[in-house]
Amino acid sequence: MTAHQSQQAHHGTDGPQGDAGSGHLPGGFAEHAELPEGHFYDPDAEFEPDPEYAATLAPDAARQRRERIGPTGRPLPYFPIPGPVSEHGPAKIIAMCNQKGGVGKTTSTINLGAALAEYGRRVLLVDFDPQGALSVGLGVNPMELDLTVYNLLMERGMSSEEVLLKTAVAGMDLLPSNIDLSAAEVQLVSEVARESTLQRALEPLLPDYDFVVIDCQPSLGLLTVNALTAAHKVIVPLECEFFALRGVALLTETIEKVQERLNPQLELDGILATMYDSRTVHSREVLARVVEAFDDNVYHTVIGRTVRFPETTVAGEPITTYASNSVGAAAYRQLAREVLARCHAE
Repeated sequence: MTAHQSQQAHHGTDGPQGDAGSGHLPGGFAEHAELPEGHFYDPDAEFEPDPEYAATLAPDAARQRRERIGPTGRPLPYFPIPGPVSEHGPAKIIAMCNQKGGVGKTTSTINLGAALAEYGRRVLLVDFDPQGALSVGLGVNPMELDLTVYNLLMERGMSSEEVLLKTAVAGMDLLPSNIDLSAAEVQLVSEVARESTLQRALEPLLPDYDFVVIDCQPSLGLLTVNALTAAHKVIVPLECEFFALRGVALLTETIEKVQERLNPQLELDGILATMYDSRTVHSREVLARVVEAFDDNVYHTVIGRTVRFPETTVAGEPITTYASNSVGAAAYRQLAREVLARCHAE
């Protein structure tokens, strides 16, 4: 099966098909051969059941499709649908990190994990925020939990199997959290090699998963340093708003310090623009400044604003299952493909 045929087969569940045998794709697009070298049509991006939401991503949708220009203003590469894997592990650990709250860390952790699981990867999500938002977003009541990631960190002899929870998404598991985790930040101060506590706790789990995604708390405290010490890569969700932009310099400085002193393997994998609305000049200017400052470290995938995301939190499931045919679900599937493409490019 060719890449194009694979894309068409996948698109059969996500959106409209082109006319059979017409040689053209929906929306009047020609086959890949007629597009500029290195640029390919992405049916996920073309599917727009919600025109108002689609407008938040593309102020000039016709030009973007014609020239394959992504929301970041750069040519949009083709991210192939990944094939199945014959064996799992060892896992890549990704820290979803930003010291500012409300930028989409938890939403991105849940939906990136679910999209990776859709593509056949085994995923472990780690709720590393005492507020327990990740657990709530997957339908778990943190206040009813007897064992959480706190116990895994602080109690010797505690096995991960006692804490792990299965989610409703096949292939995706959860290490939950609640307010107990806030005590760990104080208790860890007196521990030997305190910055590596999470790394030691996760190590036995790595052979069973392809990706571990850690939802960090909105601060640069000891818990976040633990997550960065354990991680191979950092994804920084960044709300397209001026005050969110101001904190990125401080975060990158912290990442560099962890690289130098604790974890030489750590890399900034990418900055993920979230809550983007191209209908506002402010959103477009912030995104342009981020691309200007970080260039290739900014993901091509951009997550737009939509009421679907708050709805998924109430429903306790990812957008990929709650609204499978939405542009929001397609955006996170594209993000998963982009993450996998970056991993394979190494």
